[in-house]
Amino acid sequence: MNVLIVGGGGREHAIAVSILKSPRVKKLYCVPGNAGIASIATCEPISVMDFDHIIAFAKEKAIDFAIVGPDDPLVGGLVDRFEEAGIKTFGPRKNAALLEGSKAFSKDLMKKYHIPTAAYENFDSAKDAINYLESCDFPIVLKADGLALGKGVLICETKEDAVLGVKSIMENKDFGNAGNRMVIEEFMTGREVSVLAFVDGHTIKTMTSAQDHKRAEDHDKGLNTGGMGTFSPSPFYTEEVDQFCKEFVYQKTVDALLQEGREFKGIIFFGLMLTPNGPRVLEYNARFGDPETQVVLPRMKNDLLEVMEACIDGTLDQIELEFEDNAAVCVVLASKGYPLSYEKGIPMSGFEAFDGKEEYYCFHAGTALKDGQIVTNGGRVLGITGVGSNLIEARQKAYEATNWINFSSKYMRTDIGKAIDEA
Repeated sequence: MNVLIVGGGGREHAIAVSILKSPRVKKLYCVPGNAGIASIATCEPISVMDFDHIIAFAKEKAIDFAIVGPDDPLVGGLVDRFEEAGIKTFGPRKNAALLEGSKAFSKDLMKKYHIPTAAYENFDSAKDAINYLESCDFPIVLKADGLALGKGVLICETKEDAVLGVKSIMENKDFGNAGNRMVIEEFMTGREVSVLAFVDGHTIKTMTSAQDHKRAEDHDKGLNTGGMGTFSPSPFYTEEVDQFCKEFVYQKTVDALLQEGREFKGIIFFGLMLTPNGPRVLEYNARFGDPETQVVLPRMKNDLLEVMEACIDGTLDQIELEFEDNAAVCVVLASKGYPLSYEKGIPMSGFEAFDGKEEYYCFHAGTALKDGQIVTNGGRVLGITGVGSNLIEARQKAYEATNWINFSSKYMRTDIGKAIDEA
């Protein structure tokens, strides 16, 4: 089977590594890919939003199965285009990917179907949003409605900060068109947990839990990022939490989408807040999380291709998901200055240290090849994952392996998984 992965980040590298474990994969392609993916697949430098060229490339390479990784092409309708071309594709269609494409839509869906989440209001004008702040308690959360690379969320401690935040999102368009609408949401406290789930339109099967670290600096300080590291499983995701979410969140979300005429096939990412009043949905994503994928897939026993096909065929109820009884921690190596400005094209070294080491992974995110040399090509450069018998061992391995990679602008948080000590 010829398989094509669309995307070029750490998530897609982790998917590629897992997909290649399937004996049915004959040839693996990726667009645009990165330096790490290029070592295990044939990459072509086509933008993820260049749908015409992607479809033409897929036809030229006789692709039997496509996997769309990032949010933009999913929300833009790439899966629909693949299906029109007669190519079996893993990921939600455009009308279902709206679950991630519009925070206002997802909040309204939760309200309508009584799925627990934070209280909120949607706004189409900055004036109305600022007027609403007069009646709010603080801190408060401001969210750009559309896709903003995981950065369109502002936590404001005071009304003055919130007014500036509204102007940033809706008037200055600091997050582009994602800020044409916005959500103002109550601030919730508690532990954050991420749960990824396979969905075939009707059946949902959850994977092992994970926990992300969004802030750029240690002790959860600094700006929001796409994610600075993760660990799996989360010791805070208890059996009690799992039962609650199975009853009030997971299946109810799938059923709600079906009821709305938006049959969802692919991955739903549930961002949960474990509040004193019980679990609440923080956000949905319509794809594998990044860097959650880098700790979840290395622990998965199943043939990933087989599970993905079951999602498309509507036979997920026949699959039993299995995960190793171990743990994984991923530490993101970023470019200094991320998530604001940073330099690209910096030479990197040390990758050979990972050769032959089964419990250590180096997932490429923002890398490229330049004259045969691997160089930095993004804000989040690598995801270094360690796998161990427990979270403490996995964390030790991940941080040990971060020392093997060298580049002059290397930056990382030093406290990824620190919460493990408090569990």
